[in-house]
Amino acid sequence: MEEKKVVKVEDIKKEAEEKRCPVQRALFYVEEFLKGPMCGRCYPCAFGSYEAKVRLLNITEGKAREDDVGALRRIADEMLISSFCKKGKDTARFLLEWLDSGVFQEHINGICPDAECVEYIRYWIIPGKCTNCGKCKRVCRYHAIMGQTRKHQFSTGYLPYEIRDRRCTCCGDCVDVCPTGAIVVIQRKTGEAVKGEEEAVAR
Repeated sequence: MEEKKVVKVEDIKKEAEEKRCPVQRALFYVEEFLKGPMCGRCYPCAFGSYEAKVRLLNITEGKAREDDVGALRRIADEMLISSFCKKGKDTARFLLEWLDSGVFQEHINGICPDAECVEYIRYWIIPGKCTNCGKCKRVCRYHAIMGQTRKHQFSTGYLPYEIRDRRCTCCGDCVDVCPTGAIVVIQRKTGEAVKGEEEAVAR
């Protein structure tokens, strides 16, 4: 019989820290904590972790309400005081650490500063920099890019490339293959470029 691997909360936190956005870190951590280390013996930790997951999903999916951040802090405070074991208390400390970053409130205001929550960002092709080479369209697995590939370098009259927002998953494959840096990530709310050409702003 294969021995079940023991997952430590410290290992989950270490993996969560690989993500840029503190909200994504917290969500990843809580989801992994619920899958493994959480024993479910005390209500503050068990119920608190599940409620924290729901609140964090609201934030990452762009459905955050003003009270979500306050609720997460309340959950973490109660877990820190009332959890029976070190795992629950450590989870509370990790949540409070990420909450203190201030990034959660920015999500409530519609901004993901680290451009990792896909509901807060979109990809945009800068018309003046796009050469209609077609590399982005060929690499897109979701058929989110439309336009015509330029057959000859100096040909004109081809439809410019555009990204269909509803199909785009913000995977980043198109950014990686674009030879001219014509694809940038922008904040949905402000139109401010967050990756690539800093001066590029959606019109």
